[in-house]
Amino acid sequence: MSLLIKTGKNRYRCEHRLVRNAQEGSVMVLVPAGEFEMGDGQDQECPQHRVYLDAYYIGVYAVTNRQYAEFIRQTGHRQPDHADYGEAVWAEGSYPGEKADHPVVCVSWEDAAAYCKWAGGSLPTEGQWEKAARGPGGWIYPWGDDWDASKCRHDKNRGSETTSVVYGYAAGVSGYGTYQQSGNVWEWCSDWYDDDYYKQSGSSRNPTGPAWGSHRVFRGGGWRFVHASYFRGAFRRGGAPGRRDSLGFRLVRSVL
Repeated sequence: MSLLIKTGKNRYRCEHRLVRNAQEGSVMVLVPAGEFEMGDGQDQECPQHRVYLDAYYIGVYAVTNRQYAEFIRQTGHRQPDHADYGEAVWAEGSYPGEKADHPVVCVSWEDAAAYCKWAGGSLPTEGQWEKAARGPGGWIYPWGDDWDASKCRHDKNRGSETTSVVYGYAAGVSGYGTYQQSGNVWEWCSDWYDDDYYKQSGSSRNPTGPAWGSHRVFRGGGWRFVHASYFRGAFRRGGAPGRRDSLGFRLVRSVL
């Protein structure tokens, strides 16, 4: 499948190569090998710098409650029924039926990493997450360089709802074909968080973040927030790995 993306005088053609992960059904898209400009320079902790990434597959959508329930059924892993902030979606071993295709939340970094290992993949590195979010055009937001509040789920357009279905807000799809890398839920990445990592010691080839830390990276903005800056593809935050609230995740697999 080929998609022609246009912005002003520029045009980018992206060949969408989709696969389905056999273990748990995630639809995944190929992000080709090559350099991209990581960071947009708008914050101190995300300076612009060139990074090379090997090719990889990334989930088109965040992992859903339906998928996570199968993980629990097969492994006996704990349920996401505790929230450190707000209220958990799951209760008494299940979730409301209307939330089946919403992103699973109240998963710690350890929970998300365990799911990805079971699924035969991993959490995305910061570089993998950002490259997919910003697309072949390297845009500020998945859809372009200008903020458009209608193209993602946030606090001012959710009404009485919280999350949305993972395939919602199709107008906000990235140039590589990923959904909701801006808004809906923040998403865990594999890296330890360090404000200064990319200013001082960041690798230029397949970076994996600091060797250790106290917080893990999450990205993407979420339904509780409205400040446009949080929804940028380059925006970085960090949280304690055991944190369980409105964070979700998506799967990455290497190209064999």
